[in-house]
Amino acid sequence: MANFFVVVDNHTDWSPYYPSQDVITFHDYLHRTHKTDTSRVRVIILSRNYRYLSTGYYCALLAEARGHHVLPSVRTLNDLERKELSALQFANIDKQLARLPCLPDDETRTFRLWFGDCLQQELAPVARAVFERFPCPILEVVLQHKKKWSIKRIKPVSLNQLCSKEEQNAFAETFEKFSNKIWRKPRTRKTYRYDLAILVNPKEEFPPSDARALKRFIRAANQAGISADLIEKKDYMRLPEYDGLFIRETTVVNHHTYRFAKKAETEGMVTIDDPTSILRCSNKIYLADLLQTHNIPTPGTVIISDTYEESLQQLVTSIGFPMVLKIPDGSFSRGVVKVVDLQQLKDQCKNLMKKSALLLAQEYIFTGYDWRIGVLNNKALYACRYYMVNNHWQIYQHGDGSVKSGGFDTLPTFEVPRPVLDIAMKATRLIGDGLYGVDIKQSGDRVVVIEINDNPSIESGVEDKYLGKQLYLEIMQEFLRRMTARRQ
Repeated sequence: MANFFVVVDNHTDWSPYYPSQDVITFHDYLHRTHKTDTSRVRVIILSRNYRYLSTGYYCALLAEARGHHVLPSVRTLNDLERKELSALQFANIDKQLARLPCLPDDETRTFRLWFGDCLQQELAPVARAVFERFPCPILEVVLQHKKKWSIKRIKPVSLNQLCSKEEQNAFAETFEKFSNKIWRKPRTRKTYRYDLAILVNPKEEFPPSDARALKRFIRAANQAGISADLIEKKDYMRLPEYDGLFIRETTVVNHHTYRFAKKAETEGMVTIDDPTSILRCSNKIYLADLLQTHNIPTPGTVIISDTYEESLQQLVTSIGFPMVLKIPDGSFSRGVVKVVDLQQLKDQCKNLMKKSALLLAQEYIFTGYDWRIGVLNNKALYACRYYMVNNHWQIYQHGDGSVKSGGFDTLPTFEVPRPVLDIAMKATRLIGDGLYGVDIKQSGDRVVVIEINDNPSIESGVEDKYLGKQLYLEIMQEFLRRMTARRQ
């Protein structure tokens, strides 16, 4: 579990806030925490001065030398010292600035933010964007309007410069949300060896795990000696507080889930889904090519790059009708259509290519169900048969604002036909050693991989129907094994 230190220049700087044994001076940090420690240490610097060779700068420098996770980092402080910042550094911030109302030229506006929050509601998106780019506890931002809004200056602000009660209360509330472990009693903090962040989106229509399954993950984590918290997109900068990240939100490369995975990997955290797995699994074009390259059996597959008559005729000759068209990043049967003649093929290709420059065309293989083999660390974990919706060719049927799904069977892996298990294991070894769900069709003696999911569904009463609570414990014990190995 991570140890927390809030470093101030003088204890009086913290006097407006609730006392905590975790608040120490730079002198204390210099002399008390330099010894090698196998636990992770999180340091938040609230210095009066962050300039080069100041106490704030040295604190960040020493924290990085000691392997501590520090906010702000030396890199952030160096960036803030530069008089000219590149346009690339403001790329995401400019998008938020463009949404602000225009003012006469040369007008300026100054505001302060703490951990990505501020008092001005209309500036909240700008504050979050600035903090993501320059993660420093307290910043002062000066905006200037010359035909459009731009950032004139960003500078760190010390804690003792928050003089008004309104700013102090807002800082305390935001800090508690940003890093609430500092308010826990020491006895509670010692209960668990490690901390795990579980990324979720409460508003997601088809989440990988339902609320009951998430509670079971948390209980299993506690049983394994891990403290687990549910976090959301807004908690991006809190990631270094944790030893591991478990993504239970549908993953996409061009999405915050991938950014979370990349940041967690950079922080040295145990991560499932890891960014490499997301990259390899989330695009069906890449996955199809990967499986074909390594001679993993799949349905007949062709990548569509244009809709010329000659190309489509060759496609029909190669695959035949009916065939299935897929956009590369669809999920839960979305962006997947079946065509039965040339006109449908033309129409659907034209429609789907509005979303993607490439499409995947696959041979249609009729089966009453698809196998889903759950694999963790190159071992089969669970097995399900997902049945097609009545009078439909897919597991999910979307239409008229509603979604239907077929039934399912969950069974022990030792009851799964050996060819199905074997092909699942061969396919996932191409991806990594994370948690995967392999979709497989079996028609007679023919067994083919449809796709590999880096973020497989684990819902209460479905995938856990056979193993029950043991399924969640197996996954949490794998986190524990990896966290322990990484610390050692």
